Amino acid sequence: MKVLHVNAGLENGGGLTHIINLLKQAKNEQQDFTLLCLADGPVAQAARTAQLNVQVLGVNSRYDLAGLNKLASFINNADFSIVHTHGARANLFVSLIRHKITAKWCVTVHSNPYLDFADRGFTGKIFTKLNIQAIRKADCVFAVTKRFANLLVEKAKIKQQKVHVIYNGTFFHADSQIPAKYEHPNFNIVNVARAEKVKGQDLLLQALKQLNNANVHLFIAGDGSQLRSLKDLTQKLNLGPQVTFQGFMTHKQLKNLYRRMDLAVLTSYSESFPLVLLEASDNLLPLLSTAVGDISMMIPDKEHGFVAKVGEIDSICSALKQAVNTPKTQLREMAQLEKNYVERHFSLHEQLSSILRVYDDIV
Repeated sequence: MKVLHVNAGLENGGGLTHIINLLKQAKNEQQDFTLLCLADGPVAQAARTAQLNVQVLGVNSRYDLAGLNKLASFINNADFSIVHTHGARANLFVSLIRHKITAKWCVTVHSNPYLDFADRGFTGKIFTKLNIQAIRKADCVFAVTKRFANLLVEKAKIKQQKVHVIYNGTFFHADSQIPAKYEHPNFNIVNVARAEKVKGQDLLLQALKQLNNANVHLFIAGDGSQLRSLKDLTQKLNLGPQVTFQGFMTHKQLKNLYRRMDLAVLTSYSESFPLVLLEASDNLLPLLSTAVGDISMMIPDKEHGFVAKVGEIDSICSALKQAVNTPKTQLREMAQLEKNYVERHFSLHEQLSSILRVYDDIV
């Protein structure tokens, strides 16, 4: 079975990691997968680095529809059985050539499609409508959480039999492959996320201020439109000595940063099934997250991590306080228990196997 994965190519976060890891696993299992990026950028570069089969269509913008015939020809000439799109632009392009191709079409919904363009005013409303209409035309839809699956069925009115919940997976390493932790005097917490409103770093900063513990240091790894305002808020709260903005970091840089961390924190307003937490767990960090997406599947109880209420500074502060006051030996035991759990349930092999079963059914 020949499968083509299509993405706009400009992803630089969890979506990129999802696509590249999935195709790496497919290559390991000798599946015939190809990646097509509409434009050259971070996704194509990451695919080349991973020595994956990647092509670039050369589309200049979301409004450049000249590549539609080229896309249809690429799909038909290579005789793909499945076209699998990731992201709104890829969804739109394939929806516009749906009648020209014989391949079955699958979509992965990585995030809440009603929030993807929430900050873009009238234009955002149009993009949202176009994306939902495109997703409805697909032969199957993969949702990365049960909440998203329910949203697609109940609000977007997509037939339930077309929607499949497939949780994200990641590569897990043997504990012996994880670099030893550095000794450090403070309690260090890390937030790996784009600096965007939906990620809720402003809540984390305010919770840190409320915690009022100078021994707790926060490292924010990520870039985005809110970075300047987050730095301003840090100064306004007089948290300068406790907060470090790392900017965008590669996986190699993050792995080194994790050696000095005591806790991985995500305080988003909305998430799917955050890969950054799976990766932090692989690096034996205990987890703290707001109750977004299907986080209860990742952190099933208090023995496996800390969960705070979405959007509530008091709850985030309380969870932080619990973590900081937990003996480090107990935190290490928690991190180990959590890693053992997620490794059993959310491997890339399991993710790929679930997707292949759906491919077989629709073909």
